[in-house]
Amino acid sequence: MRRVVLTGSECTGKSTAAAAVAARMGVPWVPEASRTYAEAKGAPLTLSDVAPIARAHVRAVEEAERSAPDLLILDTDLISTVLYSRHYYGRCPRWVEREARARLADLYLLHLPDLPWRPDPSRDRGHLRAELHALFVATLREYAATVVEIVGAGPGRVERALSAVRALDARI
Repeated sequence: MRRVVLTGSECTGKSTAAAAVAARMGVPWVPEASRTYAEAKGAPLTLSDVAPIARAHVRAVEEAERSAPDLLILDTDLISTVLYSRHYYGRCPRWVEREARARLADLYLLHLPDLPWRPDPSRDRGHLRAELHALFVATLREYAATVVEIVGAGPGRVERALSAVRALDARI
């Protein structure tokens, strides 16, 4: 099973691209667990929410893996959970950091913050996108992840993501 994660700071087109890449490749995708959790909670997240978010992500991935023959697309993963926990709360539960390392994906498509900011109830750091992007770069490096940067808008952004996934096939 190969796993590809679309990652990056808020409002960079990850969810749109994840759905499009999965549809074009005919494989399942796993939506962002933290967004689903935050929308259901309907209140600001705290450090106590990090573990349930991580567990929800792990469950969703494990369920999707049962139906994915050889490729699974993830709209973020535990590395994002680690990064945002550290950013918002100054720390992350060690078990989440260990699980992130143990569940490292085959490829990370790091979406650059080059799209217009669109606020919504789960996005609150539009003014910090460059800072958050730098944190993603550093955290992905910390985890020794294989990264391809995704830039541009519209269909071209999805095509670049598809090309990176297809190149992964050629490397394996």
